[in-house]
Amino acid sequence: MCYFRADAGTPVSGGWLLLVAVILGIVEGTTEFVPVSSTGHLVLAGHWLAFPEAKAAAFNVFIQLGGVLALLWFYRVRLLALAGSVASDEGARAFVAKIALAFLPAAVVGLAFHDWIVAVLFAPLPIAVALAVGGIAFLIVDGPGTRRVDTEALEGVSWRQAFLIGVAQVAALWPGISRSGATILGGLAVGLSRTAALEFSFFLAIPTLGAASLFALWESRDHLAAADTAVFATGLGVSFVVSLAAISALLRYVRTNDLRLFGWYRIALAAAIVAQSVFG
Repeated sequence: MCYFRADAGTPVSGGWLLLVAVILGIVEGTTEFVPVSSTGHLVLAGHWLAFPEAKAAAFNVFIQLGGVLALLWFYRVRLLALAGSVASDEGARAFVAKIALAFLPAAVVGLAFHDWIVAVLFAPLPIAVALAVGGIAFLIVDGPGTRRVDTEALEGVSWRQAFLIGVAQVAALWPGISRSGATILGGLAVGLSRTAALEFSFFLAIPTLGAASLFALWESRDHLAAADTAVFATGLGVSFVVSLAAISALLRYVRTNDLRLFGWYRIALAAAIVAQSVFG
């Protein structure tokens, strides 16, 4: 039975941590690909549930691998076809290169400012501000009649669009902005349809979340032990199952709906966080 300490004097049982891992896995799977900030929700939920801070950052990023695995499974046919045609198909090579180009800005900035981001921005009030800013952006960018669609299908994404979406993803290093939110907004802003913006965000998540998860585990290696395996594996498994359902549901939703609902949700959650901080 694993055993942590949430603070200097409070023991936390392994059974309780397994339950927390299930809850956080559900939160991660539900919010990773929906533009409401999975990291923000995980930080807030972990804070409320007294998840041990020494392991929380690694756990929160590690269970994102559940979302990556869900994407790999959901798009397995297209990914296998893509892998099989890269050597002979210029279009396939270009698409992979565009994903790599979009991945680079956040990777470079994230490595450069990782410690500062963790020290300053992983707190309720900065997350509330980011949620509100992102919510307002959705209301503006995806409002009725406010934008033009130049690219209907994922395959039509240009080099310029891919790079600008990658630049937009840098904003997601601020917990609460949302990686999916930033990339979807970036896609909408550069002329992608909602479906194309969402799918490009999905494919970009594979290297982004995969690299972030491995980096977080390496950074936290001195705080982790074999006894943590059950908690981390539980969170990963729950995240995978819930993410699969969320990916499918979101793709169906954007076919007939705009994304302003998520903007209003973000603003309401930000207001609730501020109210709790002020009034306790």
